[in-house]
Amino acid sequence: QVQLVESGGGLVQAGGSLRLSCAASGRTFSSYAMGWFRQAPGKEREFVATVNWNGGIRYSAKSVEGRFTISRDNAKNTVYLQMNSLKPEDTGVYYCASRILGSTGSSTGDYVYWGQGTLVTVSS
Repeated sequence: QVQLVESGGGLVQAGGSLRLSCAASGRTFSSYAMGWFRQAPGKEREFVATVNWNGGIRYSAKSVEGRFTISRDNAKNTVYLQMNSLKPEDTGVYYCASRILGSTGSSTGDYVYWGQGTLVTVSS
């Protein structure tokens, strides 16, 4: 069992930055790939970024490429999402998720454990 708790969301102006954190419980964190997803009001949950078990492989959605960076610290059981140059269309609830495999994934079905989400609001 893995429990995930996100933090770091809030209200920011367009062009600003936020850093989301996701703290994981359980000794198996370092074995699993992690991902970030987001869900805007009235829309489906969509992929943002993923990182493999040791941080050596990571990629993100084209909509955030060059602006968002996913990283992890296995010693702290934490995964991060650094978000720069934020746009109003980045507004939504951001979810952290864990696979039970070490390889990356970009679909919601690839992930087993989910956090409760943290709200990010970008004003224009």
